[in-house]
Amino acid sequence: MGKTKLSRFTGRYRAALRDHLAPGAPDGRPAAQALGKQAVALGLVTLDLARMHETALIALLMTPENRGTLTARAAEFFTETLAPLEATHAPALAAGSVLAELNANLVRNTTDLADSRRALEEGVSQRHEAERGLQTSEVESARLLAEARQLQQHLQELARRILTSQEIERRKMSLALQDEIAQTLLGIQVRLLALQKEVSDSTSDFQKGIATTQRLVQKSVQTINRFARECGLSHET
Repeated sequence: MGKTKLSRFTGRYRAALRDHLAPGAPDGRPAAQALGKQAVALGLVTLDLARMHETALIALLMTPENRGTLTARAAEFFTETLAPLEATHAPALAAGSVLAELNANLVRNTTDLADSRRALEEGVSQRHEAERGLQTSEVESARLLAEARQLQQHLQELARRILTSQEIERRKMSLALQDEIAQTLLGIQVRLLALQKEVSDSTSDFQKGIATTQRLVQKSVQTINRFARECGLSHET
């Protein structure tokens, strides 16, 4: 038997089975019986037809929602196709139970194969989804890390500015207090010079001058202590 004739018969069988399984399709048993007669004419045996049926059924039952009903109808189609072979070949008649078991195994194997393919496709889809989720997580982590580094740099710059500002304020306070102390000490110096001139005049005036000078010195000490407190330093009088 030529490959061309077998290929054509295989195509006709698959088309007839597809029409038989289509929703609302007419009874496909006459077509199955006609295919059985053609199989006899081509010299096919039961095993050849079983393999052909399995291949066609796998292609048609990849993702059906009502697969149980379809496999049962496909078994009916296969049985009708086998009828002419059983009538022609005596050994097939004696092996009717074997053919029934073969048909049942064929249906189970076809169903299992369809389930395995569907599970494989779902597994591949889940793996791709997980890979996309991992890529998204890596991008988000990189973004958060960059933001954290920018925040750290901002805080460091802010701390530097605060320290610089405090240093500037301390310098201003130091200069102001230095000026105040210098003016007070200058007043003391002036009073001492005046005391030198007045020392011969009267003891009472001299005592007053000493008191005034002491007050100026005390004021200088207070100013120095205030400077120490404002600058966070310890100073003993």
